[in-house]
Amino acid sequence: MKLDTFARVPLGFMPTPIDALPRLSADLGVELLVKRDDYTGFGGGGNKVRKLEYLMAEALAAKAEVLITTGGHQSNHARMVAACAAKFGMKAKLVLRGNRPEHYQGNLLLDRIFGASLEFLDPDDYFHLIDARFEALAQSVRDAGGVPYVIPLGGANATGALGYVRAVREMAEQFKAMDMSPPDVLVLPVGSGGTMAGLLIGCRMFWPQTRVIGVSVSRDAAWFQERIAGIANDCAALLGLTEPVQAGDVTVADRYVGTSYGVPSADGNAAIERVGRSEGVLLDPVYTGKAMAGLFGLIANGSIAAKSRVLFIHCGGSPALFPFADNFVG
Repeated sequence: MKLDTFARVPLGFMPTPIDALPRLSADLGVELLVKRDDYTGFGGGGNKVRKLEYLMAEALAAKAEVLITTGGHQSNHARMVAACAAKFGMKAKLVLRGNRPEHYQGNLLLDRIFGASLEFLDPDDYFHLIDARFEALAQSVRDAGGVPYVIPLGGANATGALGYVRAVREMAEQFKAMDMSPPDVLVLPVGSGGTMAGLLIGCRMFWPQTRVIGVSVSRDAAWFQERIAGIANDCAALLGLTEPVQAGDVTVADRYVGTSYGVPSADGNAAIERVGRSEGVLLDPVYTGKAMAGLFGLIANGSIAAKSRVLFIHCGGSPALFPFADNFVG
């Protein structure tokens, strides 16, 4: 299979488990399972490990000395890029959306422990400045005689998406070993789009009858549909697949963002407590809490049918739970 021809640096502890959530299943009227990619392990775990296995192979082939990337204040992706830099003897420069914090907690603390250089951009200016800031940082590394490797937001490009094509193959093998038919629906948080793009291509290859539904934690559905279709088609081209993914093939629920990206929502917080108290599983306020709230809402409104087999992709992020403690106590 062509997927196995791409260079990959093993980082995560694979395969990650698939767990049943029986009490939630009984409450919701579906068979709910969770793919525990919070257990990928490396650098604190999370879905970005799968993407970085391919992206770091490129970085090492390029003899990169400095990794440059971006994300929100509590970016799981930025944290794992920092961990990669530490593992491979590189430096990491992280440009984070948000103002310089008074206290370094959660992922910001881990960024510092991994030795990353942190730079902060005002949220209102971030989208206008980030591309130019990337180029300036990369040029400064080149001017100093070094080799930069720029990783896009969330590792969301065709190379990174290969990690979630591989994940679908992994899950298909696990379901077969458990003598279970494929899930009717996959549900996941969508922040930068690369994970969903890989899942769409993976499902076309290994689970063609399974629907993929993303729950936006940042932007509107139309923006994501165009972006994810583009990444998916670039990934498909790498794999030699010819049937294009259209924007209309991408299903994103965008009613669960709350006020904005990175700001906890009431529904997301309620989902965190519900899952924690019924199943002992930790979610986070930035990604998985909002996505689980979306899953609850999609079942309630009939978008996910009763008695469906639903697989939730747990993208990790529990370090981001702790800076928001005031949302859950007091």
